[in-house]
Amino acid sequence: MTIRLPGAGGALRTYEPRTEPLAVTPGTPFTSRTVFSAAHVVADPFADVSPDSPAAVDWDATLAFRRHLWSHGLGVAEAMDTAQRGMGLDWAGAAELIRRSAAEAKSVGGRIACGVGTDQIASGSLAEVRAAYEEQLALVEESGAQAILMASRALAAAASGPEDYLEVYGHLLRQAAEPVVLHWLGPMFDPALEGYWGSADLDAATDTFLDVIAAHPDKVDGIKVSLLDAQREIDIRRRLPKGVRCYTGDDFNYPELIAGDEQGFSHALLGIFDPLGPLAAQAVRVLDMGDVQGFRDLLDPTVGLSRHLFQTPTRFYKTGVVFLAWLAGHQSHFAMVGGLQSARSLPHFATAYELADGLGLFPDPKLAEERMKTLLSMYGVNQ
Repeated sequence: MTIRLPGAGGALRTYEPRTEPLAVTPGTPFTSRTVFSAAHVVADPFADVSPDSPAAVDWDATLAFRRHLWSHGLGVAEAMDTAQRGMGLDWAGAAELIRRSAAEAKSVGGRIACGVGTDQIASGSLAEVRAAYEEQLALVEESGAQAILMASRALAAAASGPEDYLEVYGHLLRQAAEPVVLHWLGPMFDPALEGYWGSADLDAATDTFLDVIAAHPDKVDGIKVSLLDAQREIDIRRRLPKGVRCYTGDDFNYPELIAGDEQGFSHALLGIFDPLGPLAAQAVRVLDMGDVQGFRDLLDPTVGLSRHLFQTPTRFYKTGVVFLAWLAGHQSHFAMVGGLQSARSLPHFATAYELADGLGLFPDPKLAEERMKTLLSMYGVNQ
């Protein structure tokens, strides 16, 4: 088995794929860390829609992928950035996704937390932003899922300073039925979130973020930090009130942050755990046994793939995630809602394939090779 892959300069190179996948099996629930995988949605490839139409979702394949994650002990973070919220999936589609996934989680005993945002409005006053959050929070709570309060583009546009964030988040936390996860998504994932928490100065923004938590520690289960800045996450983690968890969202530095140090560790809520699910679960079970080095030996080699998928423009990492799901056989096609399958280049796909194959992520390496060759032929690369 060999395959010719294009490099960034256009020249073809010969690659010999693995013949056997990494051996992983479902296991017992985790004991040392709480781990969520943010999950992608599977598009309906036969729907007659355009990139700016409401998303057409293949619900059977989408829910099957969630069952795959649950079978390995991972929680599912639903209707998040990885599910293309605001990049192909509108609020109507996200609401249906939340209802269906929460019901599926209940039927199989899987853990689920769902994103609460304001994407039913493009912009508005602070009162309108607050009302949009309230509508989504009510739906998530009614579904029986845990709520994740996501960063809001509309709030970033409407807020005049830190006090507006304190007021809006304080209002939401006071009425939340159960403790929520607060999500700080950096502008590398969504440029519209520049200056979130009322300042482009990250130190000042961090202080406001922590002020929100300090005022309502009983209503905050944890925080998810997605700034791709390991030291800042560690500094925030060390300043959290007792009992408030830090869920790393750092797809560049997750092994060291989950492993932790003498002063603490991060749990995980990661988009990269969508393609890494079984391997990540195996690594966490090794960590559960107190084997930090064994955990790092399994997870450290995955960072190269993650950094490749999340390279700038970072917001297009979803394309690589879905591409790998197709190669791995979790879906029958490489189509995405919003037409986002076109957001990365052929050399990018070729490197993603090579890195993922090297890690043994494909349950059927021959299928992955055949599908990669199919993609290459569409670009004029004949084997």
